[in-house]
Amino acid sequence: MSAFEALGILLAGMAAGTINTVVGSGTLVTFPTLLFFGYPPVVANVSNTVGLVAGGVTGVHGYRHELRGAGGTLRRLAPASFIGGVVGAVLLLVLPAKAFQAIVPVLILLGLVLVVLGPRLQARALARHEAGVPPASWHGAALVGGTFVAGVYGGYFGAAQGVILMGIMSALSTDPIQRLNGYKNVLATIVNAVAAITFMLVAWDRISWLAALLVGVGAFIGGIIGARVGRRLPPLVLRSFIVLVGVVGIVKIVWFS
Repeated sequence: MSAFEALGILLAGMAAGTINTVVGSGTLVTFPTLLFFGYPPVVANVSNTVGLVAGGVTGVHGYRHELRGAGGTLRRLAPASFIGGVVGAVLLLVLPAKAFQAIVPVLILLGLVLVVLGPRLQARALARHEAGVPPASWHGAALVGGTFVAGVYGGYFGAAQGVILMGIMSALSTDPIQRLNGYKNVLATIVNAVAAITFMLVAWDRISWLAALLVGVGAFIGGIIGARVGRRLPPLVLRSFIVLVGVVGIVKIVWFS
């Protein structure tokens, strides 16, 4: 690995860690970066998942104040994320690589759409919370089910998992937005950790450990940045950058794989 490649992966991990903590969708930075440097799609995805766990840990720690008193909600949602992460990771390993290459552009495109719609979903949720509109009786079960589906998606690929979670929780929960972001960091980290452990147990040979280490070091630092500084950055700048690298990733897969 050249110094240029190592630096590129490290910086991508840092950007992903920051973005995951603030918005979600950091995989749309690291995954295309690994593809750019020639890693096969499945190897890139598995290595990326392993590396990003470190950023999730620092992101959760940074949101510890928003999570005070949230134990009950997390105890309801965490098992759904755990099981969904296992299912998604197994699907990634069972499905053939060609199927993954065909599905990933669709997943990235879905992620980009959700990134673009994220502010609108959150604005609607905020207006509903401020109006004091109570949730419907079925929202609790739907929230658990949606968290499971997001976990399956996150274990399989991960890009925009945070945005999916924020969209689901914004629609089904009356908690403040910043607390929802804290939930998102915890649940996405659970999914990434479960998927990473699954990969390490049954797909050791598909992990590029050097790439995972570089992503992990960068994501660890990025998680700290995201919790302390990232919320002050203009959301439009972050989202525009995500869209840019996501489009690059789609082009890379469709035209060069």
